Amino acid sequence: MLIDGVMLLWFLLTALSVAFVAIDIRSTPEHPVMKWAFILFTACSGPFGAFLYVLGCREPLPGLHEQYVSARWRQALGSTMHCVAGDGIGILVGAVIGALISLPLAADMVLEYVLGFAFGWTIFQALFMGEMFSTYARALKGTFMAELLSMNCLMGGMLPVSAFAFMGDPASLDPTQPLFWFRMSLALMAGAAFAYPMNWWLVAHHLKHGMLTVRPKGEAPAVPGMKKKMDMAASTGSAIQSPRPPVPIMAAISFAVLAAGAAIALTLGGGH
Repeated sequence: MLIDGVMLLWFLLTALSVAFVAIDIRSTPEHPVMKWAFILFTACSGPFGAFLYVLGCREPLPGLHEQYVSARWRQALGSTMHCVAGDGIGILVGAVIGALISLPLAADMVLEYVLGFAFGWTIFQALFMGEMFSTYARALKGTFMAELLSMNCLMGGMLPVSAFAFMGDPASLDPTQPLFWFRMSLALMAGAAFAYPMNWWLVAHHLKHGMLTVRPKGEAPAVPGMKKKMDMAASTGSAIQSPRPPVPIMAAISFAVLAAGAAIALTLGGGH
């Protein structure tokens, strides 16, 4: 079948892309958690992830990483990759569990959301980026709203694709089959596209970090004064200035995206 050839090519390109990013990113002066985020995102998005790594994070010339990643769209890209990598692990675990125990679509969606949010918030955000905060409790408080808004948009974009892609093919619901993982890859990429605008807003108002430059001690950047954004969300995780639109409005928008995605998924998916 054609889809088998497409999946074979996709997984081959994904393996090559992951290998490239995992090897090349070791020389990029990026925060270790962000390095893992790009590797994990590339595992979901294949050559698209490798392309975004080169375009958005890879240091073009020695000493220029701070200047290169300072562009707002690259900062938002890093924030989105971090979201997809962290939340995506929990979402995939939920999808596998839901498939193995044959959960109805609505229950499967709830499980994916709960596990995705829990892993993304408590581990990938609060724990792994804990150096931005003085305590783990403060990290949980400071990252909660950013994680909530980003997760809502990610799931809102994912759910219709996950429910509709290859609908009617039992292999797409079987974690032992390649089609299951191909379907989830497509869904995560769609979710990333929906989460990007919200992450742009979060980064713009210093509610979420983007790219971060981490250099060995004593190694100075080629462009002075570009090493200041490491503490973007430090201490409180709150905006430096009052966000526009305000946080409650953006939260309402994120829940509207999530509700619309869930409604479309339930309508298209027919409850599995």
